[in-house]
Amino acid sequence: MDRYGKSSEGQVRIPSGCAISAVISKEGRRMSGEKIIESMKPMHERSNGLGGGFAAYGIYPQYKDLFALHIFFDDKACRHECEAWLKSKLEVVKAEVIPTRTIPQITDEPLIWRYFVTPLRSVLASMQLDENEYIARIVMRINTELKGSYVFSSGKNMGVFKAVGYPEDVGVFYRLDEYEGYCWTAHGRYPTNTPGWWGGAHPFALLGLSVVHNGEISSYDANRRFIEMFGYKCTLQTDTEVITYIADYLLRKQGLTLQETASVIAAPFWSTIERQDPKRKAELKYLRTVFPSLLVTGPFSIVLGFEGGLMALNDRLKLRSMVTAEKDDLVFIASEEAAIRAMEPDAENVYSPAGGEAFIVRAAEGKY
Repeated sequence: MDRYGKSSEGQVRIPSGCAISAVISKEGRRMSGEKIIESMKPMHERSNGLGGGFAAYGIYPQYKDLFALHIFFDDKACRHECEAWLKSKLEVVKAEVIPTRTIPQITDEPLIWRYFVTPLRSVLASMQLDENEYIARIVMRINTELKGSYVFSSGKNMGVFKAVGYPEDVGVFYRLDEYEGYCWTAHGRYPTNTPGWWGGAHPFALLGLSVVHNGEISSYDANRRFIEMFGYKCTLQTDTEVITYIADYLLRKQGLTLQETASVIAAPFWSTIERQDPKRKAELKYLRTVFPSLLVTGPFSIVLGFEGGLMALNDRLKLRSMVTAEKDDLVFIASEEAAIRAMEPDAENVYSPAGGEAFIVRAAEGKY
């Protein structure tokens, strides 16, 4: 049922459905979640109440050196089992329920907890792993082996908040007006190929990366088969999950730049590559040759959040809408200009990135 008491599931398929929105302060100014919640209201009809969520960066300054694990639990028994397992693998500095409001639009919520943790240095040394790889393995292990427990956020000084519901209601439910961050992303989901459930809502996240996505990729199986060779487990059959793991693999494990990552995910056509200058042509040919299975095909627009910045990217044919704008030190990204105007009525320099063009914005170094 939607918020007006009418059932919408299965009645209408919206080919361009799903809504994405983002805002970042280039000066690292922290702002509450009110603006990003407002941005989703004009795009209400792009979702159908089966998924909404937000990612926020800079919200845990008092625990900025710790990984913040946000976890859904089916029941108390699942929570106790997972907590015992976590304490055997990590130092748990703080554990608490994530505060929520009781509102009629959000129902059937699981237990929602967060844990501020750090890997044991002796374990890292014995396994010869860095802390990011260790935490990524912890997340994969919980999500595949501990039934009834699901880690949906695992970065430092950031967090994902998502649920089954319209995003503007999800924001109220999680009390995001009480948080402050220098960067926010948001998503309203219109599920096409997978069920609407709490874990399947966007953003999808791993470590400090988060992805919100509007679209439907046709390369899912090829992408999934490749990425699972490197330790990732795609448990949800959701294209956004595999895009998140592709980004982590290319940026963290392969050391590619954001621009190079965009040139893999939304690789230009061979005919376009042939028209580039020799240096760019050689680079693009190399990326297409080495990572052919990570080309994401089909209509999509995504916003990738990372520590200190955002990257927006359309598929190379630009089959999904996306616009950007600015005002003072704020940069906005959204599916529709109306969403940006809801955040900042006087936004300037409205721009629509071309297909395959990476729009990258960063907060000033040391400001966030």
